[in-house]
Amino acid sequence: MKGRFRPDAGPDRCAGYRSDPEGGATAHVLEMDPQTCWEGIDVHDPGPEEVFVISGVFNDGERDYPAGTFIHAPAGSSHIPQTTGCTLFVFYPEG
Repeated sequence: MKGRFRPDAGPDRCAGYRSDPEGGATAHVLEMDPQTCWEGIDVHDPGPEEVFVISGVFNDGERDYPAGTFIHAPAGSSHIPQTTGCTLFVFYPEG
């Protein structure tokens, strides 16, 4: 991935949560530095991805999502995450 993609943004941020060590729901606070772009296509498989934009602007390769936006990407959907700088709460209900 181009730029820096940090799943642990520091001691005051949640690095992650997993409901079960063997699988299950996961949640993360992600800080994406300016000009960060996912390399390739991010496919949501086997389950959906849910994102709340805490700060900044997130772009899925097609449109911008400002702070305060909730995004639901259904299972099987895809996008190319990129940003001018943002912090996200990301939840994977199915792990």
